[in-house]
Amino acid sequence: MKFTDGYWQVLPGVQILRPRFVESVTDGGDHLTVYAATAPLGTRGDTLNRPMITVRLDSPAEGVIGVRIEHFQGVRDRGPHFELNRAQAPVAVHIDEEVATLTSGSLTARVRTRGSWQVEFVDESGRVLTSSTDRSVGIISVADDGPYVCEQLTLDVAERVYGLGERFGPLVKNGQSVDIWNQDGGTASDQAYKNVPFYLSDRGYGVFVDHPERVSYEIGTEVVSRAQFSVPGQHLQYYVVGGPEPKDAVRRYTALTGLPARVPTWSYGLWLSTSFTTRYDEETVTSFIEGMAQRDLPMSVFHFDCFWMRQFHWCDFVWDPATFPDPQGMLDRLHARDLKVSLWINPYIAQRSHLFAEGAERGYLVTTPDGDVWQWDMWQAGMALVDFTNPDAWTWYQDKLRTLLDQGVDAFKTDFGERIPTSVRWHDGSDPQRMHNYYTHLFNACVFELLQKERGTGQAVVFARSATAGGQQFPVHWGGDCESTFSAMSESLRGGLSLAASGFGFWSHDIGGFEGTPDPAVFKRWVAFGLLSSHSRLHGSDSYRVPWAFDEEAVEVTRLFTQLKYRLMPYLAAAGQQASGTGVPVMRPMMLEFPRDRSVAAADTQYMLGSSLLVAPVFDERWVEYYVPEGAWTKVLTDEVVHGPRWVREEHGFDSVPLLARPGSVVPFGARTDRPDYDYAEGVQLRVYELAEGEQVVLEVPTADGAGSAGQFTVRRVGSRLEASTDSGVAPWSLYWRGRDHPAHGQTVSIDLEEDAT
Repeated sequence: MKFTDGYWQVLPGVQILRPRFVESVTDGGDHLTVYAATAPLGTRGDTLNRPMITVRLDSPAEGVIGVRIEHFQGVRDRGPHFELNRAQAPVAVHIDEEVATLTSGSLTARVRTRGSWQVEFVDESGRVLTSSTDRSVGIISVADDGPYVCEQLTLDVAERVYGLGERFGPLVKNGQSVDIWNQDGGTASDQAYKNVPFYLSDRGYGVFVDHPERVSYEIGTEVVSRAQFSVPGQHLQYYVVGGPEPKDAVRRYTALTGLPARVPTWSYGLWLSTSFTTRYDEETVTSFIEGMAQRDLPMSVFHFDCFWMRQFHWCDFVWDPATFPDPQGMLDRLHARDLKVSLWINPYIAQRSHLFAEGAERGYLVTTPDGDVWQWDMWQAGMALVDFTNPDAWTWYQDKLRTLLDQGVDAFKTDFGERIPTSVRWHDGSDPQRMHNYYTHLFNACVFELLQKERGTGQAVVFARSATAGGQQFPVHWGGDCESTFSAMSESLRGGLSLAASGFGFWSHDIGGFEGTPDPAVFKRWVAFGLLSSHSRLHGSDSYRVPWAFDEEAVEVTRLFTQLKYRLMPYLAAAGQQASGTGVPVMRPMMLEFPRDRSVAAADTQYMLGSSLLVAPVFDERWVEYYVPEGAWTKVLTDEVVHGPRWVREEHGFDSVPLLARPGSVVPFGARTDRPDYDYAEGVQLRVYELAEGEQVVLEVPTADGAGSAGQFTVRRVGSRLEASTDSGVAPWSLYWRGRDHPAHGQTVSIDLEEDAT
C-alpha cells in the first residue's frame, strides 16, 4: 500500500508519525527496547502531546532478530498467529552513548541512539545487510481507513528480492507491488493461491513479516531503493533472518516456521487424474490404467477429481453410486495393481450434503456475526465452510475422512481454501481479517495430521492448492489453474520457483495445463518439465491427459521421461531428505545455488533440481535459450560438455530437454525404470561429472522409504585416476565416467582416465 506522493509529500488524507529522537533504551536481558519520540525533545514541555513509538528487538532463534514496532499497546490480540518454533537463542545486548546493539549468532541489530533514526542489520563480517532509516518507520493514519504501521528496509545497489509466496510474474520482485492475500485467480494474474509474507535477498538474508492478515509490499515501488511492508493496526512484527548465503536464510526461516515433512517415495511417481469435468466411471478409470500399462507407462497414483462425489453434494465424502457402485471393491482392485489412490476434497459443505444439517446443528460451520450459518452459491449451491478453529469440528472432519482411509484411500487433494469470507464470526473469536489467509493452514494441517496418524510418519501426503507461511510443513503443493499454453507453462514455473524461495520444499503442476486442451507440442514439452519436477501429475479440466489422446510420440516422450525420473530417484529422494531436514527445496531458483552470479537474475525459465542438475524446460516447439553458470557442465542425455558462463540457444526434439550436471558432481542413477520406490543402492550407477584433480565427493544413497541411508560412497580424483569406494555392504554398483560404465569389484572402482580415454 502506498502512502506517499513522490518522495517528499504524502497522499491526501494520510498522516505519518516517524521516530525522530531516541528518548531512552533499556536492556531487558534477552531483548532491547527503544523508546523514540516523534520529534526532538529539547525541554520537558516537548514531551507534552507528543506521540511515542516503541521498538522492541529480540531473537526467537539464533541468527534471527525480531523487531516489533508499536504505537498503542492496548489493542486486544484476537489471533490467529503463525506457530513459530522459538528457541532460547543466546543474545548479547550492549548500550553506550552512541549505539545500542543486540546480537544473535552471526547477526547484529545496531540502533543509533543519537541523531537521526537508524537501525542497521549487520553480519559477523561487519557487512550491513539492510537498514531502517529516518524515513523508514511509519505510524500512519489514513482518513476513513484506520491506522497502519509500515517499515522500509534499504536495498543495496543491484540487490534482488525473491519470494513472497507463489507469484506468476517475474521471479525478481524488484519493481512489484504485492499484497499478501490468498485468492483464486489462476496463474495468469497477479493474484496467488499461496501468499507468504517472507522475502529472500540475494545478499544472503530474508525478512519475515509475522502477520497472517493482509501485508502490503512495495518492493522498490514506494521508494526505489527500499523494500516497504505495511499492515493495518497499531503494531508491526517482523524478523530479519541471517545467512550468510540465501540457502542459509531459507534454512533459518523454515526452522522458525516449520520444516517440510518427509514425503513417501511413491509420491514422486507419476500421478494420473480423471481430470475435472470429464465423464468417468470405474470402466473409464480401468481403461486409463490398462492403457498406461499396455504402453509401458509406469504410474504410481490414480487421482479421482471432484465428481467422485455426486454433483451438488460436495463435500459429503460419499462415492457417487451411479458411477462407482462398488467403491471398496474398486479400491481393492486398484491396490492389486500396486497403485495408490488420491481423492479430491475441499473445506466446503454444500447445503444438499447430508453433513450440512449435522454441521450446522453442532456448531461446526462458520457463522455470520448474527449467528446464522454463512453461505453462498459459488462453487456448489448453498456452500457453508467448516470452522477449523473449533476443535470438535476438526475432529468431526477428520472422522469423515477416516472412513475413506479405512476403505483404502491413500492421499487427498486439498483444493480451495482461498475464498475465505471476512464478514463472519469464528468459534475461537479469531479476527476475520487474520483468518482469511490463515484458514488454509488449518485446513491442510487437519488433513495432514489425520494422514500421519493413520498412515505413519513419512507416508502422509496431500496435494494442496492454497497455503501461507508455515504451509510448507504439509507437502505437496501444486501450482493451481493454468491454461494449456507455453506461456502458462512458464507462469507455472515462475510460481513454483517463487514458492521455493519462500521455503516450500516440494511442488507440482498440472502437466499439459488445466484449462483447455493443449496441442501435442505443448503437452510433450510439459511432460518433460513435469517429470523433472519434484512431483508429477497429469491433470486437466474438461479433457483427459492420457498421453495417447495427443499422439504416439506423446506416449514415447512420457515413457522416456517417466523412466528417466525413476532412474533419478536415488538423487531425488536424497534431495527430498535435504528438503525435510534443512528446508532447502528440491526445485530451486538459480539464485539459491549461484547468488553471486548476476546473470542468474534473468534466468527465471530454468532451475536447479537439487544442487547438481540444471533443468531448462523448452517453451517452444523447437528452440530453448538458457544460462550456463561458470564451469564445464555436462548434458546428462548426451554427455556433451557445455562451458559457461554464457547463454546457450539450442534446438531440441521432443525427446530432449537441457538437463545439465554441475561440474564436480556425482549423481546416483538407480537401476529401475518401472517404479519410484525401490532399493536405490542395488545396482546403483554413480555418474561422475568433471571432477577436478584432488576433488572428493561423499555421497549418501537413501533407503527405499527415503528415511535413512542405504549406502555411503566416496569418489575422488587423484591425478589421472578416478577412485570410488563404499564402506557399506552394497549390492553390485558401478561408476560412470564420460559415456562409459565401469562395474565395481567388491567395494571399490579405480579408473585410469588416460587409459580409459583411449
